[in-house]
Amino acid sequence: MPGVSVERIRSALGAAIRGLRSRQGPEGSWEGRLSSSALSTATAVSALALARREADLPLISAGADWLAGAQNADGGWGDTTASPSNISTTFLAVAALSLTAVRLPGGPLSEGTAVGDGVRRARARAEEYLSAKAGATAAERRAAIVAAYGKDRTFAVPILVNCALAGLWPWEGIPRLPFELALFPHGLYRFLRLHVVSYALPALIAVGISGSRHDPPRSFLLRSLRRWCEPSALRRLARIQPENGGFLEAIPLTSFVAMSLLPILGPEHPVVRRCLEFIRASVRPCGSWPIDTNLRAWLTTASVMALAEAGDLGPVDAERTRPWLLAAQHRRVHPYTGASPGGWAWTDLPGGVPDADDTAGAILALIRLGDQGRLGDQGRLAEQGGLEEPSRLAEQRSALREGIRWLLDLQNSDGGWPTFCRGWGRLPFDQSAPDLTAHALRALHAFDPQGLDAACSRARRAGTAYLERNWSESAAWRPLWFGDPHAEDQANPVLGTARVLRALAELEPRGRLAQRGVQFLLDAQGPDGSWGGAPGLGGTVEETALALSALAPWQEIEEVRRAVERGAGCLVERVEDGTWNKTAPIGLYFARLWYAEELYPLIWTVEALGRVLAFLPGRGADPDGSASPMACASGSN
Repeated sequence: MPGVSVERIRSALGAAIRGLRSRQGPEGSWEGRLSSSALSTATAVSALALARREADLPLISAGADWLAGAQNADGGWGDTTASPSNISTTFLAVAALSLTAVRLPGGPLSEGTAVGDGVRRARARAEEYLSAKAGATAAERRAAIVAAYGKDRTFAVPILVNCALAGLWPWEGIPRLPFELALFPHGLYRFLRLHVVSYALPALIAVGISGSRHDPPRSFLLRSLRRWCEPSALRRLARIQPENGGFLEAIPLTSFVAMSLLPILGPEHPVVRRCLEFIRASVRPCGSWPIDTNLRAWLTTASVMALAEAGDLGPVDAERTRPWLLAAQHRRVHPYTGASPGGWAWTDLPGGVPDADDTAGAILALIRLGDQGRLGDQGRLAEQGGLEEPSRLAEQRSALREGIRWLLDLQNSDGGWPTFCRGWGRLPFDQSAPDLTAHALRALHAFDPQGLDAACSRARRAGTAYLERNWSESAAWRPLWFGDPHAEDQANPVLGTARVLRALAELEPRGRLAQRGVQFLLDAQGPDGSWGGAPGLGGTVEETALALSALAPWQEIEEVRRAVERGAGCLVERVEDGTWNKTAPIGLYFARLWYAEELYPLIWTVEALGRVLAFLPGRGADPDGSASPMACASGSN
């Protein structure tokens, strides 16, 4: 393949910036679009079918048809239309298609009224897939679901309950969720040895009550205790339900709550009614549902940082985006997790819950926007003859201090950062994670670059020590909220290492840890110059862009420079041929549910090409001003 010039990189970067800017909303934020999800669609269809409402029949029918069309060739379903089949999503799809034989209170409807022949054929093909992958008997299939999640019952038990509600197996043998533990104060949860993670409190309550009602404990005392606890648990559930009805803005979690309580409390119970309203409001015109409403706060902070790296952030962004981000900060104790004020969630919608990754991203973005805001404010102050700090900057300083305090309070005793709650740590999604820790360290460093704040300095030292302890020669750093469905263990060490390396480039650029990360990424690069989630896997735009961003500061090293040249050439070609915005399902949602996001390749391409140019030796030009060639390996995309 011919060499790629700096001019081509700049041209591709300009096109990428225009593409990203075209997705910016009038208020300065970016919303994006999550992939349609077979898993979400299946749970939503099940909930609506169990509500037995005639007005929902078009939604049920459209959802069933969409599922039939999204079935993989092997008869199973994956979480997205681009994902390989798995037994969890396939069981949920079969349960939904079984429930589409809707019977209304006024009289039965034939199955053909709600579904067509395509749906019946899909169920038959799925049965063959499940028999091959999970066994033929109900006991074997229940055991396969439980085994898929190990000790974590957060998702396994709701799947089993959904299938029991659809009549796929009896209620006996389904593990129970001890919903009565939800009545304990937040501070005690870390000591209760719960088999569900911190974000699954609604499922603990609703699915736990459902199991207790359908398969009551044999002990009279335990049975009486749980019936006595039900009203209090339901009141707790109502208190933590967002005003729009959607728990975590997540269709599966909200659907599990609705379907669990519908046979017990009916569709008019306030919690159930709000859940159903959220499900109906979230459907797409094609009849499918996404995994979550949107990731607007996460995408906005990532877009700001990408544009800053590309030199395209200005005072206008500070005027528009900064107020939006400040308004998205949580200012009260969160009723769901008990989180203190000061954090940010992945979305500005009511179902969002503040977390480490989004809080770190918001802090970094606000600092960049604040720099641009000061540039604009200096001009206005000069015109007005004023010397006092504008109130908007004072508001930002206060928000940043609260956000930093929130992050510091969240840090675990092992030095790393978890997602939502400090100290849980019994199940993977409540434990410290390298990607979260790296992002938090970047935020602390940006807030206190000189190391003058003692608390920030201590936290940085502990966080760096955590990263060193969690390095693995064979697997590098594994992220918590991203993966690769094609990897043997579905991990994504390339993405995790890239995120950690970004932090190390700012904290200790020439340290041992950074050298390890650089070498891992060099070894993981594919023959065509791209990166996949792990060595030996095919490359994606997302992973190639993140690896380039991480390696860009080390371009003075010859081996790194050659790798960056090849990777940049691949990315430029993708922009030029228009395939750069093709998404890959690398995102992991709650309980390891896969998703793709339309804006990931746009955001990360802007960031990568901007950093490649910014760190290019000689700033990308020869002494005579001509563009210097960057060789790219033949056989690239």
